[in-house]
Amino acid sequence: MNPRRNSPLLSLLLRRRHHHLRRFSNAPNPPPPPSSLDAGHSIRKPISLWPGVYHSPVTNALWEARSRFFETSEEKESSKGEGVVGRRAPRESRTRVEYRFGSDLVLREQYRNPWNEIRMGKVVEDLDALAGTISYKHCCVNGGMIRPLILVTASVDRIVLKKPIRVDSDLRIEGAVTWVGRSSMEIQLEVVQPTQDLSDSMALIANFTFVARDSETGKASPINQVQPETEQEKILWEEAEKRNKMRKMKRAEQKKMNDDEVASRIDKLLAEGRVFCDMPALADRDSILMKDTCLQNSLICQPQQRNIHGRIFGGFLMRKAFELAFSTAYAFAGGAPRFVEVDHVDFVKPVDVGNFLRFKSTILYTETADPTKPLINIEVVAHVTRPEERSSEVSNKFYFTFTVRPEALADRLKIRNVVPATEEEARQVEIGVRATCTLDEVVVPCIMIVICFSIFVLGFYNI
Repeated sequence: MNPRRNSPLLSLLLRRRHHHLRRFSNAPNPPPPPSSLDAGHSIRKPISLWPGVYHSPVTNALWEARSRFFETSEEKESSKGEGVVGRRAPRESRTRVEYRFGSDLVLREQYRNPWNEIRMGKVVEDLDALAGTISYKHCCVNGGMIRPLILVTASVDRIVLKKPIRVDSDLRIEGAVTWVGRSSMEIQLEVVQPTQDLSDSMALIANFTFVARDSETGKASPINQVQPETEQEKILWEEAEKRNKMRKMKRAEQKKMNDDEVASRIDKLLAEGRVFCDMPALADRDSILMKDTCLQNSLICQPQQRNIHGRIFGGFLMRKAFELAFSTAYAFAGGAPRFVEVDHVDFVKPVDVGNFLRFKSTILYTETADPTKPLINIEVVAHVTRPEERSSEVSNKFYFTFTVRPEALADRLKIRNVVPATEEEARQVEIGVRATCTLDEVVVPCIMIVICFSIFVLGFYNI
């Protein structure tokens, strides 16, 4: 028998196994590990599905999987009706993507940065794509949408890096819907990279918020509720509920904010900046003005960068913002930075194909209380500019935190303090602090920043 020739039975089993690996998990409770999407599988074959839609190794697999929902929905005449909103367990939306970096050299090369570490911008991009697929799975019933919906990223609460991610070791991203409101849902994603002793495998945690809009009216549309089943799912639901209440409290707190109190804090933030402007020779040499930390880039949004709704893919915007923030931290610190977390992302307005998009990054403030891990807090603002209409409006705001590598600190690299010079910049700092902190944490960073600036001023005048 020719050893290279498979028997009919073996060929059938191999085909079924291949088909099984390409399916999403829909196992009963208690669920076994969900079947996985292979992040590198689509690299080695041309993709004809969704022509012109933005592609990367992972989005190729996710677009292909997501197409099943649309094809089923189009066949259902009832999809035009209101549909029935039901309840779904988190396991029904749970999805996993496998990165076989250990054996797939082609895939590894696409995610490797110049320091032989993983490109965090591409990971952030993939997180958004996976969260989108999970949101579609949650809103489907029997494989189809209950009504024609548009699901978009509303915000990213926080993406926290727990440990450095290696690019030469296999990686897994997994997530599910953990909380649902009327038309919004929160999705928690986990990046897992097992170590040899199987300890400390959690590398990153991210929380995305998606909202549902009716494709015909554009109004908020109700979606399936979530029914936690396990104790861990109930805990995640409670944590997400607290975050949702905290967001509402922060918005209410900002409305109630006393103008005199805000003016007082802004005046103190500006104290050091006034020294730079009025007495530059006496300014602290360990400080720098905000305006001197800015970097910008711009691009024309191309059809190849759109998502399945025809708008520019949110993950692509996040990656471009991340890469600009990384460059800003690099130029400021004088050494290669290391990502710490995405503090917050606001998707204010959609970005369309053909838009002239400008990104501007600014270092809002630095935190040097821990000399072994100084923090650089960066804001990136994306503007949609329309030269024909002579208009420009904010589409996205991104807040990132970086630190510097230990080897750079060993060479006595010192991180400077960043100070605002105008009232607008001072307000920008305060908004940034509030965007990156919970309600209980807001006061402390503001006070610490004000105290630091006050100490500099007192030192100049020998008070």
